[in-house]
Amino acid sequence: MEGDNCSFPADLSDDHSQRGSVASSATLSRAQDVLVYLFGESAVHLSMEGLGSVSVQELGRSVREALQIPESAPDTFAFWLCSPLLELQLKARHQPYKLCRQWQDLLYRFTDASEDDISQDEPYLQYRRNVFYPKSKELQIKDETVLRLLYEEARSNILSGRYPCDPEHWAGLGALSLALEEGPGLDSQQITTKIREKKLPSFVPAHVAVGSGGFFSTLRGKSSRQAELEQKLSEEYGKISKSTGGSPEPQQLLHQYLSMCHTLPYYGCAFFCGEIDKPVQGILQRGRRKAVSVGICLDGVYVMDVKEKHVLLGLRFSELSWDHSRPEEEGDSHILWLEFDGEEDGTPVNKLLKIYSKQAELMSGFIEFCVELMSTSEGGAANEPGVPQEPARQEAGTRNGRGGRRGMLQRQGSVVCSRVHSLNTISYVDNGKEIKRLKPKRAASFFTRQATAPTYSAVNTESLEQG
Repeated sequence: MEGDNCSFPADLSDDHSQRGSVASSATLSRAQDVLVYLFGESAVHLSMEGLGSVSVQELGRSVREALQIPESAPDTFAFWLCSPLLELQLKARHQPYKLCRQWQDLLYRFTDASEDDISQDEPYLQYRRNVFYPKSKELQIKDETVLRLLYEEARSNILSGRYPCDPEHWAGLGALSLALEEGPGLDSQQITTKIREKKLPSFVPAHVAVGSGGFFSTLRGKSSRQAELEQKLSEEYGKISKSTGGSPEPQQLLHQYLSMCHTLPYYGCAFFCGEIDKPVQGILQRGRRKAVSVGICLDGVYVMDVKEKHVLLGLRFSELSWDHSRPEEEGDSHILWLEFDGEEDGTPVNKLLKIYSKQAELMSGFIEFCVELMSTSEGGAANEPGVPQEPARQEAGTRNGRGGRRGMLQRQGSVVCSRVHSLNTISYVDNGKEIKRLKPKRAASFFTRQATAPTYSAVNTESLEQG
C-alpha cells in the first residue's frame, strides 16, 4: 500500500494488537535488539535504545551505517512493514514500534483476512527499494552494495512471478544471476552442474520451472523440460561471456540485470490485492471473480492476473481516469474504477474496469500522489489531484484520435501486453448515457470530468505505502 495521500488511521487503539516480535513497553527505554530484513535471506542486527519512539529516519541512519551505504543514496531505499497479508512503505516520521502495535487494526481495515489469520499475523521490518525512486537514477549508481540490494529485490520479484516476463527475459536474467554467483567463465558441463546443484527455481520463475502440469506435460516428463530450460540458460550464459569480453566486473553484470528489469513497465511498482469480474460465459458463471495484483508506480497502473502471471491491463496516467467508491450497503465492496479508451464493433467507446478491493482508497490516493509528483518534477504546480493528467489525455486524443493510441492494448503475444478482450468492462459512449447503470450511483461520468475542472477529492489520511 502506498501513496503520500494515504494514511494510517489517526486514532487506532493499541488495545487490540499484540505483536510478539516487539518489546513490551516496560523495556522500551533499555537497549533492544532489532532485526531489519533484506532480500536475499539476510538481515541487519541493530541495538536501539528507546525503541518505542525511534523513527524511520533514525533507523535509516543506523542501517546505512551498518551496510556502509554512502550518504549520497539516502532515498534509494525505504523501510517497509511486511507480512503475508499486507505490505506498507513507511515515511521518515513514522515510528515502526507504534505501527506494529496498530497492525491488527490495519489488517481489519485494508484486508479481507479472517479473524484467525489476523490474530496470528506478524509483521517484520524490511529495508528495500523506495517505490518513489526513479528508475533513471538506478543506472547512475556505482556502489556495489547498493546495486546488490536492488538486484536481490528485483531477482526475488522475477522468481516469484510478481514481475511477469517473457522467456527471453527470464532466460537472460537467470543467466546473469548464474554469472554473478559463479562467474562468467563456466563451460557447458559446469553450467549444467551448477544449475542442478542450486535447482532451476533459483534461476527461472517458479511457475516456469514447474510447468503447466497438464497431461501432455506429464507425458513429456520433468527431465525433458528441465533439459530444455538448462539449455536455454546455457545459451544465454554464453552470450554474456561474449558480450562482456570474458571477465566483466560485478557492477557491470548488476547494471545489466537492472537494465533488463527496467524494460518491464511495472518494475518498482507498489502492489495491491484485488479482484475483477470474470467475463460472463453462461448463466451458471455469473458473479464470479478473478484475483488480480495491481501494480502502481511513477509510470502508470498495471493490472495482472495472479494465477496466469500476465498483464491484463497496463495504462499510463495520461491514458486513464480513475475514482474510488465506498460501500453504500452491507455486502458492497470498495471499488477502484479505471476508465480508458477502447472499441466496440469498431466504434470508439470509453471502458470502465471495476477492481474490488479494501485497498481501493489507498490505490486511488497513490495514483493521485504519483500524478502530482510527476507534475512537480516536470516543473508544473500540482495544486489539485488529477489536474496534470487531464491535459495530457486530451492532447493524446487530439494527436491520435480517440482510441487510436490503444493499439498496444490489442497485442497478446507477450505477457507484458494488455489483454483487454479478457476483461469484463462496462462500455459507454461519449455522451455518457450508459453511465447511469453504474452502482454506486455517480454524480457525473468520467467523460464529463475530463471536460471540466477535476473534482477528485483528496484522501483525508496520512500516507500509507505498499508494495
